[in-house]
Amino acid sequence: MQDQENQAVPPNPEAAEAAASAPPSTPEQAQQQSLEEQLSATEAKLAEMHDAFMRAKADGENIRRRAQEDVSKAHKFAVESFAEALVPVKDSLEMALKVEAPTLESLKEGVEMTLKQLSAAFERNRLVEIVPQQGEKLDPNKHQAVAVVPAEQEANTVVAVLQKGYMIADRLLRPAIVTAAQAK
Repeated sequence: MQDQENQAVPPNPEAAEAAASAPPSTPEQAQQQSLEEQLSATEAKLAEMHDAFMRAKADGENIRRRAQEDVSKAHKFAVESFAEALVPVKDSLEMALKVEAPTLESLKEGVEMTLKQLSAAFERNRLVEIVPQQGEKLDPNKHQAVAVVPAEQEANTVVAVLQKGYMIADRLLRPAIVTAAQAK
């Protein structure tokens, strides 16, 4: 019978689990068990935070990529509405060229109608003419003086407009070309 007691007893998983959940026999074992529980809780929290970080990083990358695509599309199709407004103007010019026996009056009428279409296209797309008036103070942000001429007007004022200028919204596209009055 003593031989049976000395024989190795196969491990019992239930007994091992019960021993692990049983109150520790020494304070060191209690502290070790508490630290192991804290470690496993911290590892679980770390895994959760890492997962949240990776998801946030992926979301950030997706937002950045979509924003880049939007900017690229905006640059690519920025003139789309302006082009749509100019297509009827081109159609009118092509129809004018197809007329077999145009009269001077019909050509003039066709050009006036086409100019109205073009002006409407400019207006819809916020392309504004800069037409300085004679005697207006020279504005270097909107006017380009190509000559200074003697005049009865105050110095640095517009004497004549040689070419209109244009602005898109509040941005100068082309300055008005003018001659300015010379200082007396």
